[in-house]
Amino acid sequence: MKKIFCLSCAILVCHIFLQAQQSPQNPCNSDSTFRQFDFWIGEWIAYDPKGNKAGDSKIELILDGCVILENWTSAGSPFSGKSFNLYNSATKKWQQAWVDNTGAISNYNDGHFEKNQMILQTANEQQPNGSFKILKMTFTKMDANTVRQFGESSTDEGKTWQTDFDLKYVRKK
Repeated sequence: MKKIFCLSCAILVCHIFLQAQQSPQNPCNSDSTFRQFDFWIGEWIAYDPKGNKAGDSKIELILDGCVILENWTSAGSPFSGKSFNLYNSATKKWQQAWVDNTGAISNYNDGHFEKNQMILQTANEQQPNGSFKILKMTFTKMDANTVRQFGESSTDEGKTWQTDFDLKYVRKK
C-alpha cells in the first residue's frame, strides 16, 4: 500500500512540475505596455514646490510584475497610504487604487501613458460633503532620478482644474 501511495505522489509531483514548465510566460512581463510605469519604481524622497520634504515613497513591483505598489509616508505627520497600480488589459487602461490611514479611497480607473507621462483620472465622484469631483494625477519622468507627480481636481466636470499638490520625487542614493 505504501508503494502505491508513494508512486501516486511521485506521479502527481511530476505532473505539477511538467505543467509549471509548460505554462505560458506571465503576460505582465511579456507585454511592454505593462512596463510603461516602471520609471516610478524605486525609493524616493518627495519635495513640495518650496523644496520642503513632503514624504518618503517606496515603489516596488509585485505579483510577478503585474502590480506596482506604492508605500507613502508623509513627513511630519502620521499620514500614510498605499496605491496599487496596474495595466488593465481588458479595458486597455492604467488604473490606480489608493487607500490611506484616514479611510480614504480613490479609484483612478481612466489612465494612459503618453509622451513620457502616466496620466490617471477618477470618474466624477461624489465626495463626503455631497459635492462631485474629478481627480487627476500626472506622473512625468524628468530623468532617471527625478519624477514629478502633479495632482489636480475639478468640481465642474473637467471644465476648470485646481492644483491639489505638486511633488518632485528624487531617487534615494
